[in-house]
Formats: sequence, structure tokens, C-alpha cells
Amino acid sequence: MENLILELKQLSQEFQDSFGELNADQMNFKQNTEEWSIAQVVDHLIAVNKSYFPIFEDIKRGSLKLPLIARVGFVVRRLGNSILKSVEPSRKKKIKTFPVWEPTLSDFGPGVIDDFVRTQEDLSTWVTEMEPWMARNQVIYSPANRNIVYTLEKALEIIVTHEKRHLAQALEVKDLQAS
Repeated sequence: MENLILELKQLSQEFQDSFGELNADQMNFKQNTEEWSIAQVVDHLIAVNKSYFPIFEDIKRGSLKLPLIARVGFVVRRLGNSILKSVEPSRKKKIKTFPVWEPTLSDFGPGVIDDFVRTQEDLSTWVTEMEPWMARNQVIYSPANRNIVYTLEKALEIIVTHEKRHLAQALEVKDLQAS
């Protein structure tokens, strides 16, 4: 758990250091209409992370309702490992996101980085609060699809790995602007 919180803090700092001083034009620069801008990448991460908060709330209240598939251990492990592998930072293969996690705008102000940092702080708080359930191997479902199930601990690992993937993507966009 401490490692997860540390990684979230480090990622917040990397996003601030890399993009915090960019103006709106730089944050919204897109090489083409098929690619995301830095701001869209950040907005996507905010959307993904916040989409887990209601699930965490349900866990805390004891009201999380899981699909039947969540009772099949090898399915839970396989789906979790598959999702984790798909978000690895190497980014050799592009993957399309679920509509619920699409960026909300195409033109953002530079404050999107501050919003991201606040969401990271909220996520860190949730990680701490979820520790007892992680110890019990709590299974959850993906906010994008109730039939995609994995453990809470795997979900947090997926979130951090996903952020690393998109940090690399945003840095590529920044490098494109510089050249």
C-alpha cells in the first residue's frame, strides 16, 4: 500500500514537472484529430480514477454487488492480469478506451494538471482506506463493465500502470511540439 501511495505521489510530481508550466495552447496541441492532446490524456486519467471512487464507497458501506463471475477465482486472476498487461507503458499497441473514459472536452485550460493532482490525492486517501479490503483480496468490477472483475489490489496496480502509460504518451506529444 505504501508503495502505491508513493508511486501516485511520484506520478503527480512528474505530471506537474513535465506539464505544469505549459500554456493552454501547448496543453491542447494535437498532432492530428486521431491523437489526444496532453490535456485530454490528463482528463482521461482523471475520469478513470474518479470512476473507481463510487466502487470504493460501496466497498466501505458493504453494499458492493458483484456479478456471479466474480466468484470464479481463475477468471478474476486472468482478467486482472490481462487488463494490467494491456496498459503496460511500452505502448506498442494502441487500445481504444471505453466511452465512459473518453476525454470530456477538446480544449482545456492549464488547470487540468491541478485537477489531476487533486484526484491523485483523493485516490491516495482511498488507497489507505481500502487497505483492509485489499488484505482480504476483495474483488471488484471495472467501472466500465461490471463483467470485468479483478481484485482491488490488482485494480490499484492497473491504475498506476495506466498512469505511467499515459505519462509516456503525454511526453511524446510534448516532444512533438518541441521538434
